[in-house]
Amino acid sequence: MIACLRLFSALCLAALLVACASSPSSSLGELPRTADASIEQLLEQAATSTTPEKAALLRLSAADLAYRQGNAGQSAQILQQVPMDQLKPGQQVFASTLAAELAMTRNQPKAALTALSHPSLQRLSELPVEQQVRTGTVHARALEADGQTLAAARERIFIAPLLSGDVASKNHEAIWALIASLPTDQLQPITTDDLGGWMSLAVAVKNAGTLEQQQAAIDNWRAQHPKHPAAIVLPLPLTQLKQMASQPLSKIGLLLPQDGPLASVAKALREGFMAAHYQAQQAGQKPPAIEFYDSSHLTSLDDFYRKAQADGVQLVIGPLEKPLVKQLSARPQLPITTLALNYSEGEQGPAQLFQFGLAAEDEAREVARRARADGLHRAAALVPKGEWGDRVLKAFRQDWEANGGTVIGIERVDQPVALAQQIADLFQLRQSEGRAKSLQSTVGSQVAAQPSRRQDIEFIFLAATPQQAQQIKPTLNFQYAGDVPVYATSHVYSASGDQNQYNDMNGIRFCETPWLLDANDPLRRQVTAQWPQAAGSLGRLYAMGVDAYRLAPRLGQLKALPDSSIDGQSGTLSMTSSQRIQRQLPWAQFINGQVQRLPDTPR
Repeated sequence: MIACLRLFSALCLAALLVACASSPSSSLGELPRTADASIEQLLEQAATSTTPEKAALLRLSAADLAYRQGNAGQSAQILQQVPMDQLKPGQQVFASTLAAELAMTRNQPKAALTALSHPSLQRLSELPVEQQVRTGTVHARALEADGQTLAAARERIFIAPLLSGDVASKNHEAIWALIASLPTDQLQPITTDDLGGWMSLAVAVKNAGTLEQQQAAIDNWRAQHPKHPAAIVLPLPLTQLKQMASQPLSKIGLLLPQDGPLASVAKALREGFMAAHYQAQQAGQKPPAIEFYDSSHLTSLDDFYRKAQADGVQLVIGPLEKPLVKQLSARPQLPITTLALNYSEGEQGPAQLFQFGLAAEDEAREVARRARADGLHRAAALVPKGEWGDRVLKAFRQDWEANGGTVIGIERVDQPVALAQQIADLFQLRQSEGRAKSLQSTVGSQVAAQPSRRQDIEFIFLAATPQQAQQIKPTLNFQYAGDVPVYATSHVYSASGDQNQYNDMNGIRFCETPWLLDANDPLRRQVTAQWPQAAGSLGRLYAMGVDAYRLAPRLGQLKALPDSSIDGQSGTLSMTSSQRIQRQLPWAQFINGQVQRLPDTPR
C-alpha cells in the first residue's frame, strides 16, 4: 500500500513538472526548449498548429535549432517568419537574442545591438539564468565588435556572478582583456564596485614601469581589494607578469648575419643594440649578458636552438632574414621566446614568436591616422609601381577606408617622363583643357581659359624615394595642384642635410623616426660621435637596434597590457594581438629647405 502511494505521488509530481514546463510562465511566456524533433518536424508542427502563438513558438524553436547546428542562413530565414508581436515578452527576448547572434555571424555588430534594443529586454532579469547569460554574452560581443569596449566590459562584469566552470574563467579573462585595452584616460575608477576595482587594477599596472614595479603594484592592489574577483583569481596575463618578475632576463642570444647581402643592415642593428646595452651599464643597471650567433651560416634552426639552450639563452633576438622568420612562423612552438627582426607573411605564429621591423605598412597606417586627425576624408595616392608600392597602398587603403575615408584616385609612378601626364590624369586636367579647346572651336575665336583641376581631392598619400619626391612636388605645383596637402612616409627623407633637395619638396609632411628628428637625444649624440653614418638614413636601423634591446624585457608586459606602449627611437611601440610590434611615428614638414617638427598625432 505504501509502495502504491509512493508510486502515485511520484506520478503526480512528474505530471505537475510536465505541466509547469509546458504551460506559459505567467506573462513572460514559455521559452523554447532543446527540441527532440528535427527542424523539419518542428516546422511541420508549426504549419498544422491550431493557434498562432503555438506556431510562433515552434518556429522559434526551429530557428534556434538551426543556429545551434551551424546553419545561420536557415535560422535567419525561419526567424523572419516569426511575428514578434505575437510573442510574449520572454519569447521576444529569446528571439531578439537569436537575431543578435545571427547578426554577429555576419559580422554586423550594429544590427546585433539594434536587435538587443527591443523593449522586452527590460524584463531580462526575470528570465532563467541560462537566458540571461546567453543574452548578456552576445550583447558583450556586439559591444566589443562595435568599439564600445567599456560597455562590453560592464556587460561581462554583470553576467560574471551567473557563470561557473570554464565559461566563468573565459569571461574573467575577457573582462581583463577589455579593461586592459582601454586608454589610460578612460580608466577612471570613481566607483568601488567590481568595475571600479578592475579599472584601478589596470591603472596600477599601467603606471608602473619595470616588471618589479608592476608586481609590487599588483600585490598592493590585491591587499586593498581582497574580495574582488581579480584578487581571488588573478588574470592569466598578470600571473605571467608575476612569473617573469621572478625570472629576470639574464642572457640574450643575438642572431644576425655577419656575411651576405644583409650584413651591413645587421651591422647597424647590432651597433644600435649594443649602444643601448652599454648605456644601461653606464646607468648602473644589471643588463643581461649577450651571446652572438651568425645566421648567415645557419644550417638548421633546430641545431641553433639546441646550442642557444645549452648556452643558457632565455630570449633570442633575430633572425633578420625573411625566409628564416617565415620558417619560425610556420612552427607550432619554439623552444625559446624569440623576437624576430622582420615580419612573416602570415598573421599568427607560435606563442613564443614576436616580430619587429621597420615595416612600410606601419608608416602607411600612420599617414591614414594623421590625415584623419587633421579632419580629412578624401584621398588620392601616388605610389611606386611594383610589389612594394602595392603593399604600402594596400595598408593605407585598408586603414583609411575601414575608418570612413575614401580613395578617389590612384597613380603608380614608374618612369619620370610619364609623371606630368599621370598627375594631370589624377587631377583630370586634360579633360579641362579639352573643354577649353572645344569651346574655342565652337565660338571660332581665342578663348582665355586656365585649366582647372578636380576639387574633391583633399590630400595626397605619397610613398616615394627622395629622388621621386623631388620631381613629384614641383610637378604638382606646375599642374595647378600645389595647394593640395601631401602626406608621405619616411621614404621621402634622406636625412642628408641637403637643403637644395628639401627646397624641391617644400610643404610635404612626412612621418619619421624620433631618432632622425631629435638630434639632441643623448644616446643618439653618443652613437653618432662613434658612427657618423647613424645620423643619416642608416639611423633608422640604429634606432631599431636600440628598440630591440629595450623591447627584450618588455614583451610580456606589452602582451599582457594591450594598450600599453614604449616610447622608442623608431617610434612609439605597441603590440598587436598577433604579437607584432607596430610603430606610431612623429611628424615633420619641409619648410624653406629645413625640416620642422610638427605636433604629434593624438593617440
